[in-house]
Amino acid sequence: MIALAGVASFIAYLLRINLSVAGDAMRADLGLSRVQLGVVLGAFAWGYGLFQFPGGLLGDRIGARRALTWLILAWAVMNLLPALVPGTALLPPLLLTMLLAGARFLMGAAQAPLFPVIGGTTIRFWFPPAAWALPNALLNAAAAFGSAAAGPLIGWLVVTAGWRLSFLLTAPAALLCALWWWWSYRDGPAQHAGVSPAEAAYIASGRGTTGVAPPAPGAWKAVLRQRQVLLLTLSYFCSNYLFYFFFNWLVIYLVEARGFTLLDGGWYAAAPWITGAVGALAGGFVADRLTRLHGPQVGYRWPALVSLAVAGGLIFAVAGAPTPLAAVGLLSLCLGFQQATDPVYWAATAVVAGRDAASACGILNTAGNVVGALVAVVVPLTVEALGWPAALATTAAISLLGALLWVPVRVEAADTPAPVQPA
Repeated sequence: MIALAGVASFIAYLLRINLSVAGDAMRADLGLSRVQLGVVLGAFAWGYGLFQFPGGLLGDRIGARRALTWLILAWAVMNLLPALVPGTALLPPLLLTMLLAGARFLMGAAQAPLFPVIGGTTIRFWFPPAAWALPNALLNAAAAFGSAAAGPLIGWLVVTAGWRLSFLLTAPAALLCALWWWWSYRDGPAQHAGVSPAEAAYIASGRGTTGVAPPAPGAWKAVLRQRQVLLLTLSYFCSNYLFYFFFNWLVIYLVEARGFTLLDGGWYAAAPWITGAVGALAGGFVADRLTRLHGPQVGYRWPALVSLAVAGGLIFAVAGAPTPLAAVGLLSLCLGFQQATDPVYWAATAVVAGRDAASACGILNTAGNVVGALVAVVVPLTVEALGWPAALATTAAISLLGALLWVPVRVEAADTPAPVQPA
């Protein structure tokens, strides 16, 4: 199940990063400004952010198997739309911007339920509660590898076949993923023929009231009033401001500010995503280990707080890097530390929300992705007014604020299992 969810995560990020790589070529071909490109990039984040909470509710109501099969099929369709917009001979840049933004908004809306459903149902139903961070980390790693693949793959397609074909040729990956998901996935261990009674008992161990029963009608309203969920959501907003700098502007930064060609920039842009995958795995492993030894308050809070603070310092240091390769090295370390926090946010939210975890994860990811629309516009405006160093410094300050927001967080719930000493 986790391998299947990992493939879906890989393809999701390959299809969402593609515009960031193809963006400069598309901008030149269609006569768009940097800010207009930012509007197009930000439209994905609006669709993705606004449909997180409804996506979590969808997973609660109909299960991950049905929900994600139809949504992944939609990815294939939405990935084709940017390739079909006409050229400047038919429409002016302003209308082209609106069409592209609409296509990316729809792609964001279709991808929005992925992680609320996987984090709130798949991991919660298929793993015991004391082992939720590492599966989230594996999904983060798969997503990061999808982002890493997008740089060289989409860059090569743009250079050899054009930016339009870079969208057309990657869409079938989502179609195949949807078919595999429907064929292989089941909504719980009891529904899967390959699960033995011993494995089912292990998955259910220590679960308390965090079991697989759906939430009561209207329970999502209580989630909006949970202080710990709101603190985690605010902190995640800050953490993802840093993430979306990489998501939207990494390749463009390497080309514009550091002098790489598009092909070279695509290859070097893969490095931060690879270290991001390593960081996500390390963060999930450390968090689960500390949680078993000391409970979720220590296991989740301190790794996230320290890692996000270090990431903020590293992105600030990028502006002063003496060489392009030194900048790539610092960017790689930065994303590695930022991604180490991501599985911790999801696991901590599942702990404090209990049976309403999918809805709470939807709230978490709404804030964590609406911020992407902000980054898509604020970064180019800052660059045009003050330059790239100011954009990096702003990102660093917001990351440090996110680290500080972990200080008052209490990762505990009535149904949290007691710490388990490793065998």
